Amino acid sequence: MAATAAVSVASVARRVPRPRADALRNRERIVTAAREMFVEYGVEAPLDEIARRAGIGNATLYRHFPDRHALAHAVVLSVMVRAADAAESIAAEEAGKAERGEESDAFDALRRFVHTAADERIGALCPLLSGTFDKDRPDLDAERGRLEEAVERLMERARQAGRLRTDVAVGDLMVALSQLTRPLPGTGCVNMDRFIHRHLQLFLDGLEAPARSELTGSAATLEDLRRPAP
Repeated sequence: MAATAAVSVASVARRVPRPRADALRNRERIVTAAREMFVEYGVEAPLDEIARRAGIGNATLYRHFPDRHALAHAVVLSVMVRAADAAESIAAEEAGKAERGEESDAFDALRRFVHTAADERIGALCPLLSGTFDKDRPDLDAERGRLEEAVERLMERARQAGRLRTDVAVGDLMVALSQLTRPLPGTGCVNMDRFIHRHLQLFLDGLEAPARSELTGSAATLEDLRRPAP
C-alpha cells in the first residue's frame, strides 16, 4: 500500500509542470523593473512602463501578475526577503566573530545592513506602512517579522556595545531608510542615487551613542508604523 502511494505521489509530481527558465527570468525582470519604478514613482507607476523597462510585452506582465496589487505584493515580498537575508547574514557573521574571539564592531554591522538595504531598494517597502496591505497575506507577515527580528538583533548588539543610542527602535530605522532612499515627490530628482549613501551616513552618525539631543515621542516599531494616525 505504501509503495503504491509513493508511486502515485511521484506520478502526480511528474505531471505538475515546472516553470520554464525563461518564464522565471521574465518574472524576475518584471519584479526588478517594478521595484525601481515603485521607488521612483510610487506604487501607482504605469504598468505599461514597467513592462517596457523589463523588456517584455504587456501580455507577458499580465500573465505573471493579473493586477497591480499582485505585482506590488511580489515586489514587497522580494525586497523583504532580500533585506531579511542580508540582516541575518550580517548578524550571523558578527556572532561568529564573537565566538571565535575576533574583533567586531557592532555598529559597523548595523551600518553595513543599512547600506545593503538601500541597494536592495528598501524604499519599495512603503506599501507595508499601510495596515491593510499585508492583511491575509501570511507570507508577507512572516517575512516582515523575520526582517524586524533580524534588524533588532543588530540594533541590540550595538546597544549592548554602547554604540547605539537607546531611544531608537527598528521602526525609526526602517522609516528613515524608506524616506532617504526614495526621490522627493514632484522634484524631478532623477540622479538621487548618488546622494543616497552619503545621506544615510549622515543619518547613521545621528544614531551613534552618546546621543547629542533628546528625541521627542517614543521609539517606533514596525507595527507602530502600520497603525493609522489617531
